[in-house]
This record gives sequence, structure tokens and C-alpha cells, in this order.
Amino acid sequence: MVMTSQLTASAANAVLRVPPAAPAAAAAYFGASLAFHADVSDVAAALAADGDPGFVVLDSRSTASWDQGHVPGAIHLPTALIAEQARDLLDPAVPVVTYCWGPGCNGATRAALALAELGYRVKEMLGGFEYWVREGFEFETWEGRARRAADALTAPVDSDDCGC
Repeated sequence: MVMTSQLTASAANAVLRVPPAAPAAAAAYFGASLAFHADVSDVAAALAADGDPGFVVLDSRSTASWDQGHVPGAIHLPTALIAEQARDLLDPAVPVVTYCWGPGCNGATRAALALAELGYRVKEMLGGFEYWVREGFEFETWEGRARRAADALTAPVDSDDCGC
């Protein structure tokens, strides 16, 4: 009896109209997601730590976009040039983290696909350059290094750790 009323209430709710996946399926999905994606804050922390982070960062945008601003230490390789130049710029034994403008752009996804098809291990940095800047991390432009204050909607203002 309780189950029937819960199902009726769930059917009226847009969130639960399609029920959540079984825990095992959810664990598989979210585990796979973490294998394909890296968070901006995690990338920044790994790059700031002493020693080799174990990956390289690749900016897949145009030269004009790169000049406007990019992650310090990133490799610039526009997606259209990956097939031609990746082997000259990237070590196939080192994982690559791709990024583009931000969440509204799938350039990093296309770059990750191109690299994976060449045999590289790759992750996409969620949020791209937009969230790198919005979270207050230093970036480079054609004029030099810059930094903006962290956006309180994307990063903790008074802490380096968001707790997630």
C-alpha cells in the first residue's frame, strides 16, 4: 500500500518520473565519469603541488583564444592540429587533460576524442578556462600573468578547499 502511494507521488514529480538507477549501475556510471573528467580545482592543486603531477594540460583552442588567456604550463594544440602534431608535442605514456573555453563548449571533448583515437590516455577538465579563471587561479595572457578574484558562486572565497 505504501509502495503504491510512493510510486503515484513519484510519477507526478518530474525528478522521479524516471526512477534513479540501481546503486550498482549508479556506482558504475559515476566511477566511469571520474575516469573521463577532472575538476578545475583538482587540476590546479595537482599542478601547484611539488613534483610532477603525472599529466600534461592541453589547451585545444585557437591561437587568439590562447593569447587571451590560458592555464600556465599548458600545451597549446588546437583540435584541428592534433592528428598532425600530437606525436611531436605529447608523450604517449603521459595522460593528457584537455580544456577549451567552458561548459558551453565541447572543444575539449573533441580534442579528448582525437587524442584517444591516437592512443593517448585522456581526461577532460570540466569547466574549461572559464572556470579556471572564475575559481581565482592564475592564468597567462600574451601580456603576462593575471588573476581574478574567485567567484563566490563557483569557489570558496576564503578557502582553497571546497570540501567536495
